[in-house]
Amino acid sequence: MSSPLIPGPTYAEMRNPLLLPPELRKKARTALHSDETGLVNLFNINWKNTDREVEHLVLPRELTGVEANIIVLSGRNFPSGSMKVGPAYATLAEAEVLDNLRPGDKRVIGPSTGNFGIGTAYVSKLKGYQAVVVMPDNMSVERYERIRKYGGELDLTPGTESDVILTLERTHSEYISQPDKYMVLAQFELLPNYRFHRYVTGDAAVQAARIHGNGRVAAFVSAPGSAGTLAAGDQIKTVWHDSKTVVLEPRECPTLYSGGQGQHRIEGIGDKMVTLIHNVFNSDLLMLIHDEETVRGMEVVESGADVLAERLGVEPAMARSLQGKFGPSCICNVIGAIKTARYLGLGPEDNVVTIATDSYDRYPSVSQALYERNGGKPDDEQLEMWAKSVFLGASLGEIVDLNRDGQQQRLQQMKEGLWTRFGYNAEYIRKMASQDFWDEEFARIGEIDPLIEQMRGRIG
Repeated sequence: MSSPLIPGPTYAEMRNPLLLPPELRKKARTALHSDETGLVNLFNINWKNTDREVEHLVLPRELTGVEANIIVLSGRNFPSGSMKVGPAYATLAEAEVLDNLRPGDKRVIGPSTGNFGIGTAYVSKLKGYQAVVVMPDNMSVERYERIRKYGGELDLTPGTESDVILTLERTHSEYISQPDKYMVLAQFELLPNYRFHRYVTGDAAVQAARIHGNGRVAAFVSAPGSAGTLAAGDQIKTVWHDSKTVVLEPRECPTLYSGGQGQHRIEGIGDKMVTLIHNVFNSDLLMLIHDEETVRGMEVVESGADVLAERLGVEPAMARSLQGKFGPSCICNVIGAIKTARYLGLGPEDNVVTIATDSYDRYPSVSQALYERNGGKPDDEQLEMWAKSVFLGASLGEIVDLNRDGQQQRLQQMKEGLWTRFGYNAEYIRKMASQDFWDEEFARIGEIDPLIEQMRGRIG
Protein backbone atom coordinates (compact mmCIF):
# COMPACT_ATOMS: atom_id res chain seq x y z
CA MET A 1 0.00 0.00 0.00
CA SER A 2 1.37 3.40 -0.98
CA SER A 3 2.39 5.92 1.68
CA PRO A 4 2.82 9.71 1.37
CA LEU A 5 5.89 11.04 -0.42
CA ILE A 6 8.69 12.67 1.55
CA PRO A 7 10.02 15.65 -0.46
CA GLY A 8 13.65 16.42 -1.19
CA PRO A 9 15.83 18.86 -3.15
CA THR A 10 16.09 19.53 -6.86
CA TYR A 11 19.34 19.09 -8.74
CA ALA A 12 19.72 22.87 -8.67
CA GLU A 13 19.34 22.93 -4.88
CA MET A 14 21.88 20.14 -4.48
CA ARG A 15 24.27 22.12 -6.63
CA ASN A 16 23.61 25.34 -4.70
CA PRO A 17 21.84 24.87 -1.36
CA LEU A 18 21.62 28.65 -0.96
CA LEU A 19 18.63 28.40 -3.32
CA LEU A 20 16.72 26.77 -0.46
CA PRO A 21 14.56 29.00 1.77
CA PRO A 22 16.88 30.29 4.53
CA GLU A 23 14.83 28.75 7.34
CA LEU A 24 14.87 25.33 5.65
CA ARG A 25 18.61 25.59 5.04
CA LYS A 26 19.15 26.49 8.71
CA LYS A 27 17.05 23.56 9.95
CA ALA A 28 18.84 21.17 7.62
CA ARG A 29 22.31 22.23 8.74
CA THR A 30 21.29 21.94 12.39
CA ALA A 31 19.92 18.43 11.83
CA LEU A 32 23.06 17.20 10.03
CA HIS A 33 24.96 16.60 13.27
CA SER A 34 22.11 16.52 15.81
CA ASP A 35 19.40 14.39 14.16
CA GLU A 36 21.03 12.04 11.67
CA THR A 37 17.80 10.47 10.43
CA GLY A 38 15.67 13.60 10.51
CA LEU A 39 13.79 13.96 7.23
CA VAL A 40 15.14 17.47 6.65
CA ASN A 41 18.59 15.91 6.07
CA LEU A 42 17.56 15.23 2.49
CA PHE A 43 18.25 18.93 1.97
CA ASN A 44 21.84 18.40 3.13
CA ILE A 45 22.74 16.46 -0.01
CA ASN A 46 25.29 18.94 -1.32
CA TRP A 47 29.01 19.79 -1.20
CA LYS A 48 28.53 22.92 0.96
CA ASN A 49 27.48 21.63 4.36
CA THR A 50 30.26 23.31 6.30
CA ASP A 51 29.85 26.82 4.86
CA ARG A 52 28.89 28.71 1.71
CA GLU A 53 31.95 27.28 -0.04
CA VAL A 54 32.55 23.76 -1.32
CA GLU A 55 34.18 21.68 1.39
CA HIS A 56 37.68 20.83 0.22
CA LEU A 57 41.33 20.90 1.20
CA VAL A 58 44.61 21.52 -0.61
CA LEU A 59 47.24 18.96 0.31
CA PRO A 60 50.61 20.28 1.51
CA ARG A 61 53.41 20.13 -1.04
CA GLU A 62 55.66 18.57 1.61
CA LEU A 63 53.40 15.51 1.34
CA THR A 64 52.63 15.48 -2.38
CA GLY A 65 56.08 16.39 -3.68
CA VAL A 66 54.61 18.26 -6.66
CA GLU A 67 54.25 21.95 -7.36
CA ALA A 68 50.62 21.79 -8.52
CA ASN A 69 47.75 22.28 -6.11
CA ILE A 70 46.17 18.92 -5.25
CA ILE A 71 42.60 19.87 -4.34
CA VAL A 72 40.50 17.21 -2.62
CA LEU A 73 36.72 17.61 -2.44
CA SER A 74 35.50 16.10 0.84
CA GLY A 75 32.31 14.03 0.81
CA ARG A 76 32.35 13.21 4.52
CA ASN A 77 29.71 15.78 5.49
CA PHE A 78 27.04 14.50 3.17
CA PRO A 79 24.24 12.74 5.09
CA SER A 80 25.26 9.14 5.80
CA GLY A 81 28.93 10.20 5.64
CA SER A 82 29.54 9.87 1.91
CA MET A 83 28.70 11.79 -1.25
CA LYS A 84 27.35 8.51 -2.73
CA VAL A 85 24.08 9.38 -1.02
CA GLY A 86 23.61 11.96 -3.80
CA PRO A 87 23.17 9.61 -6.77
CA ALA A 88 21.11 7.23 -4.59
CA TYR A 89 18.71 10.06 -3.79
CA ALA A 90 18.66 11.34 -7.39
CA THR A 91 17.79 7.90 -8.78
CA LEU A 92 14.96 7.43 -6.31
CA ALA A 93 13.64 10.98 -6.75
CA GLU A 94 13.58 10.58 -10.55
CA ALA A 95 11.62 7.34 -10.18
CA GLU A 96 9.07 9.17 -8.05
CA VAL A 97 8.46 12.04 -10.47
CA LEU A 98 8.90 10.18 -13.77
CA ASP A 99 7.49 6.73 -12.92
CA ASN A 100 5.07 7.61 -10.10
CA LEU A 101 6.89 5.41 -7.55
CA ARG A 102 5.54 5.77 -4.00
CA PRO A 103 6.74 4.49 -0.61
CA GLY A 104 5.27 1.04 -0.01
CA ASP A 105 4.88 0.21 -3.71
CA LYS A 106 8.16 -1.67 -4.10
CA ARG A 107 11.29 -2.55 -2.19
CA VAL A 108 14.32 -0.48 -3.14
CA ILE A 109 17.43 -2.41 -4.21
CA GLY A 110 20.92 -0.94 -4.08
CA PRO A 111 23.72 -2.93 -5.78
CA SER A 112 26.96 -1.72 -4.25
CA THR A 113 30.30 -2.44 -2.63
CA GLY A 114 29.56 -0.08 0.22
CA ASN A 115 28.96 3.65 0.07
CA PHE A 116 26.19 3.60 -2.52
CA GLY A 117 24.53 0.82 -0.53
CA ILE A 118 24.81 2.89 2.64
CA GLY A 119 23.33 5.83 0.77
CA THR A 120 20.51 3.65 -0.55
CA ALA A 121 19.64 2.42 2.94
CA TYR A 122 19.81 5.96 4.33
CA VAL A 123 17.66 7.65 1.67
CA SER A 124 15.17 4.78 1.76
CA LYS A 125 14.78 5.14 5.51
CA LEU A 126 14.13 8.87 5.26
CA LYS A 127 11.72 8.53 2.36
CA GLY A 128 9.82 5.54 3.76
CA TYR A 129 11.02 2.64 1.58
CA GLN A 130 12.38 -0.75 2.62
CA ALA A 131 15.91 -1.19 1.22
CA VAL A 132 17.90 -4.28 0.30
CA VAL A 133 21.60 -3.78 -0.47
CA VAL A 134 23.27 -6.35 -2.72
CA MET A 135 27.02 -6.44 -2.14
CA PRO A 136 30.03 -8.77 -1.82
CA ASP A 137 30.40 -10.66 1.48
CA ASN A 138 33.99 -9.63 2.22
CA MET A 139 33.78 -5.84 2.61
CA SER A 140 34.63 -3.88 5.77
CA VAL A 141 32.37 -4.72 8.70
CA GLU A 142 31.75 -1.02 9.28
CA ARG A 143 29.88 -0.84 5.98
CA TYR A 144 27.54 -3.69 6.88
CA GLU A 145 26.91 -2.18 10.30
CA ARG A 146 25.95 1.19 8.88
CA ILE A 147 23.54 -0.33 6.35
CA ARG A 148 21.82 -2.26 9.14
CA LYS A 149 21.80 0.87 11.31
CA TYR A 150 19.67 2.59 8.66
CA GLY A 151 17.26 -0.35 8.50
CA GLY A 152 18.61 -1.86 5.29
CA GLU A 153 18.77 -5.59 4.63
CA LEU A 154 21.85 -7.25 3.15
CA ASP A 155 21.92 -9.70 0.26
CA LEU A 156 25.57 -10.76 0.17
CA THR A 157 27.22 -12.34 -2.85
CA PRO A 158 30.50 -14.32 -2.72
CA GLY A 159 33.87 -12.62 -2.87
CA THR A 160 35.51 -9.25 -2.42
CA GLU A 161 35.51 -5.84 -4.07
CA SER A 162 36.77 -7.43 -7.27
CA ASP A 163 33.74 -9.74 -7.47
CA VAL A 164 31.13 -7.02 -7.82
CA ILE A 165 30.26 -8.52 -11.22
CA LEU A 166 28.57 -11.30 -9.20
CA THR A 167 26.57 -8.62 -7.42
CA LEU A 168 25.53 -7.19 -10.78
CA GLU A 169 24.50 -10.64 -12.04
CA ARG A 170 22.42 -11.27 -8.92
CA THR A 171 20.81 -7.83 -9.18
CA HIS A 172 19.65 -8.57 -12.73
CA SER A 173 18.55 -12.15 -12.14
CA GLU A 174 16.77 -11.64 -8.81
CA TYR A 175 15.56 -8.04 -8.83
CA ILE A 176 15.60 -6.25 -12.19
CA SER A 177 13.82 -9.31 -13.60
CA GLN A 178 10.87 -8.52 -11.24
CA PRO A 179 10.09 -4.82 -11.85
CA ASP A 180 6.63 -5.17 -10.29
CA LYS A 181 8.22 -5.92 -6.90
CA TYR A 182 11.51 -4.01 -6.90
CA MET A 183 12.87 -0.59 -7.77
CA VAL A 184 16.58 -1.06 -8.46
CA LEU A 185 18.84 1.95 -8.00
CA ALA A 186 21.20 0.48 -10.57
CA GLN A 187 24.17 2.79 -10.09
CA PHE A 188 26.31 1.12 -12.76
CA GLU A 189 23.77 1.71 -15.52
CA LEU A 190 21.15 4.37 -14.70
CA LEU A 191 21.72 7.95 -15.81
CA PRO A 192 20.67 9.83 -12.61
CA ASN A 193 24.11 8.85 -11.28
CA TYR A 194 25.71 10.56 -14.29
CA ARG A 195 23.42 13.59 -14.00
CA PHE A 196 24.13 14.11 -10.31
CA HIS A 197 27.89 14.02 -10.67
CA ARG A 198 28.07 16.07 -13.85
CA TYR A 199 25.75 18.77 -12.53
CA VAL A 200 26.50 18.78 -8.79
CA THR A 201 30.00 17.34 -8.33
CA GLY A 202 31.31 18.88 -11.56
CA ASP A 203 30.21 22.33 -10.46
CA ALA A 204 31.73 21.75 -7.01
CA ALA A 205 35.08 20.97 -8.64
CA VAL A 206 34.90 24.15 -10.72
CA GLN A 207 33.98 26.29 -7.69
CA ALA A 208 36.71 24.81 -5.49
CA ALA A 209 39.38 25.47 -8.13
CA ARG A 210 38.30 29.09 -8.65
CA ILE A 211 40.04 30.21 -5.44
CA HIS A 212 43.36 28.44 -6.01
CA GLY A 213 46.23 28.91 -8.42
CA ASN A 214 45.07 30.11 -11.82
CA GLY A 215 41.45 29.32 -10.97
CA ARG A 216 41.22 26.52 -13.55
CA VAL A 217 41.07 22.72 -13.39
CA ALA A 218 43.97 21.21 -15.31
CA ALA A 219 42.84 17.68 -14.53
CA PHE A 220 40.07 15.83 -12.70
CA VAL A 221 41.10 12.48 -11.24
CA SER A 222 38.88 9.65 -10.00
CA ALA A 223 38.88 5.87 -9.71
CA PRO A 224 35.65 4.44 -11.07
CA GLY A 225 33.40 2.10 -9.16
CA SER A 226 30.17 2.95 -10.95
CA ALA A 227 32.13 5.67 -12.86
CA GLY A 228 29.45 8.19 -11.91
CA THR A 229 32.00 10.53 -10.34
CA LEU A 230 33.89 10.71 -13.65
CA ALA A 231 30.92 12.62 -15.06
CA ALA A 232 32.27 15.62 -13.15
CA GLY A 233 35.04 15.66 -15.74
CA ASP A 234 32.44 16.14 -18.48
CA GLN A 235 31.17 19.27 -16.75
CA ILE A 236 34.68 20.61 -16.19
CA LYS A 237 35.42 20.16 -19.89
CA THR A 238 32.47 22.42 -20.76
CA VAL A 239 34.30 25.19 -18.87
CA TRP A 240 37.90 24.35 -19.83
CA HIS A 241 38.05 22.19 -22.97
CA ASP A 242 41.69 21.25 -22.44
CA SER A 243 41.15 19.83 -18.95
CA LYS A 244 42.05 16.14 -18.62
CA THR A 245 39.85 13.45 -17.10
CA VAL A 246 42.01 10.79 -15.47
CA VAL A 247 40.77 7.28 -14.65
CA LEU A 248 42.44 5.17 -11.93
CA GLU A 249 42.42 1.41 -11.47
CA PRO A 250 43.94 -1.06 -9.00
CA ARG A 251 47.12 -2.59 -10.36
CA GLU A 252 45.85 -5.90 -8.99
CA CYS A 253 42.67 -5.72 -11.10
CA PRO A 254 43.60 -3.88 -14.33
CA THR A 255 40.37 -4.51 -16.23
CA LEU A 256 40.33 -1.26 -18.22
CA TYR A 257 44.11 -1.28 -18.56
CA SER A 258 44.57 -4.78 -19.94
CA GLY A 259 41.47 -6.89 -19.29
CA GLY A 260 42.86 -8.15 -15.97
CA GLN A 261 40.45 -9.69 -13.44
CA GLY A 262 42.45 -9.98 -10.17
CA GLN A 263 41.54 -9.41 -6.53
CA HIS A 264 42.29 -6.14 -4.74
CA ARG A 265 41.73 -4.28 -1.46
CA ILE A 266 40.52 -0.81 -2.53
CA GLU A 267 36.87 -0.82 -1.51
CA GLY A 268 34.58 1.13 -3.84
CA ILE A 269 36.55 0.92 -7.08
CA GLY A 270 37.92 -1.55 -9.64
CA ASP A 271 34.74 -3.50 -10.34
CA LYS A 272 35.96 -5.63 -13.28
CA MET A 273 33.89 -3.82 -15.88
CA VAL A 274 33.38 -0.78 -18.05
CA THR A 275 30.18 0.51 -16.51
CA LEU A 276 27.34 1.56 -18.76
CA ILE A 277 27.41 5.17 -17.53
CA HIS A 278 31.14 5.65 -18.14
CA ASN A 279 31.60 8.17 -20.97
CA VAL A 280 34.80 6.56 -22.21
CA PHE A 281 35.33 9.06 -25.04
CA ASN A 282 35.76 11.85 -22.51
CA SER A 283 38.42 9.95 -20.51
CA ASP A 284 41.97 11.02 -21.36
CA LEU A 285 44.40 9.06 -19.17
CA LEU A 286 44.31 5.72 -17.37
CA MET A 287 46.64 4.97 -14.44
CA LEU A 288 47.22 1.95 -12.20
CA ILE A 289 47.54 2.29 -8.41
CA HIS A 290 48.88 -0.46 -6.12
CA ASP A 291 46.22 -1.43 -3.56
CA GLU A 292 48.63 -1.86 -0.64
CA GLU A 293 49.91 1.68 -1.17
CA THR A 294 46.40 3.04 -0.64
CA VAL A 295 46.06 1.27 2.71
CA ARG A 296 49.55 2.31 3.79
CA GLY A 297 48.87 5.89 2.73
CA MET A 298 45.64 5.87 4.73
CA GLU A 299 47.59 4.73 7.78
CA VAL A 300 50.20 7.44 7.28
CA VAL A 301 47.66 10.28 7.37
CA GLU A 302 45.59 8.64 10.11
CA SER A 303 48.28 7.79 12.65
CA GLY A 304 51.42 9.54 11.37
CA ALA A 305 50.71 13.24 12.02
CA ASP A 306 53.87 13.61 14.10
CA VAL A 307 55.94 11.86 11.43
CA LEU A 308 54.56 14.12 8.71
CA ALA A 309 55.35 17.19 10.79
CA GLU A 310 58.73 16.24 12.20
CA ARG A 311 60.23 14.28 9.32
CA LEU A 312 58.54 15.64 6.18
CA GLY A 313 58.07 19.25 7.27
CA VAL A 314 54.27 19.36 7.04
CA GLU A 315 52.87 22.15 9.21
CA PRO A 316 51.74 20.37 12.42
CA ALA A 317 48.17 21.74 12.39
CA MET A 318 47.80 20.67 8.77
CA ALA A 319 49.13 17.18 9.54
CA ARG A 320 46.61 16.79 12.36
CA SER A 321 43.77 18.12 10.21
CA LEU A 322 44.20 15.23 7.76
CA GLN A 323 43.26 12.67 10.40
CA GLY A 324 39.88 11.03 9.98
CA LYS A 325 39.33 12.27 6.43
CA PHE A 326 40.59 9.48 4.15
CA GLY A 327 39.71 5.90 3.31
CA PRO A 328 41.63 3.68 0.84
CA SER A 329 39.80 4.87 -2.29
CA CYS A 330 40.39 8.48 -1.23
CA ILE A 331 44.11 7.79 -0.94
CA CYS A 332 44.00 6.05 -4.32
CA ASN A 333 42.59 9.26 -5.80
CA VAL A 334 45.27 11.35 -4.08
CA ILE A 335 48.07 9.15 -5.40
CA GLY A 336 46.54 9.38 -8.88
CA ALA A 337 46.32 13.17 -8.61
CA ILE A 338 50.00 13.36 -7.66
CA LYS A 339 50.95 11.09 -10.57
CA THR A 340 48.83 13.24 -12.89
CA ALA A 341 50.52 16.47 -11.82
CA ARG A 342 53.93 14.87 -12.33
CA TYR A 343 53.02 13.25 -15.66
CA LEU A 344 51.59 16.48 -17.10
CA GLY A 345 54.45 18.59 -15.72
CA LEU A 346 52.08 20.95 -13.91
CA GLY A 347 53.35 24.01 -12.07
CA PRO A 348 52.41 25.97 -8.92
CA GLU A 349 49.50 27.79 -10.58
CA ASP A 350 47.88 24.58 -11.86
CA ASN A 351 45.09 22.72 -10.07
CA VAL A 352 44.36 19.00 -10.01
CA VAL A 353 41.00 18.15 -8.45
CA THR A 354 40.05 14.79 -6.97
CA ILE A 355 37.53 13.32 -4.52
CA ALA A 356 37.48 11.94 -0.98
CA THR A 357 34.25 9.97 -1.24
CA ASP A 358 33.94 9.26 2.48
CA SER A 359 36.23 9.26 5.54
CA TYR A 360 38.17 6.93 7.83
CA ASP A 361 35.24 6.08 10.10
CA ARG A 362 34.26 3.04 8.01
CA TYR A 363 37.77 1.56 7.69
CA PRO A 364 39.28 0.78 11.13
CA SER A 365 38.94 -2.92 10.28
CA VAL A 366 41.04 -2.28 7.15
CA SER A 367 43.76 -0.85 9.39
CA GLN A 368 43.55 -3.93 11.62
CA ALA A 369 44.05 -6.17 8.60
CA LEU A 370 47.07 -4.07 7.61
CA TYR A 371 48.56 -4.54 11.10
CA GLU A 372 48.13 -8.30 10.79
CA ARG A 373 49.93 -8.37 7.43
CA ASN A 374 52.60 -6.04 8.78
CA GLY A 375 53.28 -7.93 12.00
CA GLY A 376 51.90 -5.12 14.15
CA LYS A 377 51.30 -1.39 13.99
CA PRO A 378 53.91 0.50 11.97
CA ASP A 379 56.48 2.49 13.92
CA ASP A 380 57.62 6.00 13.01
CA GLU A 381 60.40 4.74 10.74
CA GLN A 382 57.98 2.62 8.78
CA LEU A 383 55.41 5.42 8.55
CA GLU A 384 58.11 7.74 7.21
CA MET A 385 59.16 5.14 4.65
CA TRP A 386 55.54 4.65 3.57
CA ALA A 387 54.92 8.38 3.28
CA LYS A 388 57.96 8.81 1.06
CA SER A 389 57.20 5.82 -1.15
CA VAL A 390 53.41 6.23 -1.45
CA PHE A 391 53.15 10.00 -1.89
CA LEU A 392 56.55 11.56 -2.60
CA GLY A 393 57.64 8.53 -4.61
CA ALA A 394 54.49 8.04 -6.69
CA SER A 395 55.80 6.53 -9.91
CA LEU A 396 54.99 7.43 -13.50
CA GLY A 397 54.70 3.85 -14.67
CA GLU A 398 51.60 2.07 -15.98
CA ILE A 399 49.89 5.05 -17.63
CA VAL A 400 47.85 4.84 -20.83
CA ASP A 401 46.95 7.79 -23.05
CA LEU A 402 43.35 6.93 -23.91
CA ASN A 403 43.26 9.41 -26.79
CA ARG A 404 45.73 7.31 -28.78
CA ASP A 405 45.80 3.96 -30.59
CA GLY A 406 42.06 3.30 -30.42
CA GLN A 407 42.05 2.98 -26.64
CA GLN A 408 38.67 4.67 -26.14
CA GLN A 409 37.18 2.50 -28.88
CA ARG A 410 38.58 -0.56 -27.08
CA LEU A 411 36.78 0.44 -23.88
CA GLN A 412 33.58 1.11 -25.81
CA GLN A 413 33.74 -2.41 -27.25
CA MET A 414 34.28 -3.84 -23.75
CA LYS A 415 31.21 -1.92 -22.61
CA GLU A 416 29.07 -3.26 -25.45
CA GLY A 417 30.27 -6.82 -24.89
CA LEU A 418 29.28 -6.73 -21.21
CA TRP A 419 26.03 -4.83 -21.23
CA THR A 420 24.41 -6.61 -24.15
CA ARG A 421 24.67 -9.66 -21.86
CA PHE A 422 22.41 -7.80 -19.43
CA GLY A 423 19.75 -7.04 -22.00
CA TYR A 424 20.81 -3.66 -23.38
CA ASN A 425 20.44 -3.04 -27.08
CA ALA A 426 23.76 -2.75 -28.90
CA GLU A 427 22.51 0.25 -30.87
CA TYR A 428 21.68 2.08 -27.63
CA ILE A 429 25.19 1.46 -26.32
CA ARG A 430 26.74 2.63 -29.60
CA LYS A 431 24.94 5.96 -29.23
CA MET A 432 27.11 6.50 -26.16
CA ALA A 433 30.09 6.98 -28.47
CA SER A 434 28.70 10.44 -29.26
CA GLN A 435 28.91 13.34 -26.81
CA ASP A 436 25.42 14.29 -27.97
CA PHE A 437 24.04 11.28 -26.08
CA TRP A 438 25.53 12.47 -22.79
CA ASP A 439 24.59 16.10 -23.33
CA GLU A 440 20.97 15.15 -24.04
CA GLU A 441 20.81 13.02 -20.90
CA PHE A 442 22.34 15.83 -18.88
CA ALA A 443 19.81 18.32 -20.28
CA ARG A 444 16.96 16.25 -18.83
CA ILE A 445 17.62 18.00 -15.52
CA GLY A 446 15.66 20.90 -17.03
CA GLU A 447 12.66 18.58 -17.26
CA ILE A 448 13.12 16.81 -13.92
CA ASP A 449 13.67 19.75 -11.55
CA PRO A 450 10.29 21.41 -12.23
CA LEU A 451 8.60 18.06 -11.57
CA ILE A 452 10.36 17.74 -8.19
CA GLU A 453 9.28 21.31 -7.36
CA GLN A 454 5.68 20.59 -8.38
CA MET A 455 5.57 17.42 -6.31
CA ARG A 456 6.99 19.23 -3.30
CA GLY A 457 4.48 22.03 -3.71
CA ARG A 458 1.57 19.59 -3.75
CA ILE A 459 2.56 17.83 -0.55
CA GLY A 460 3.66 20.95 1.31
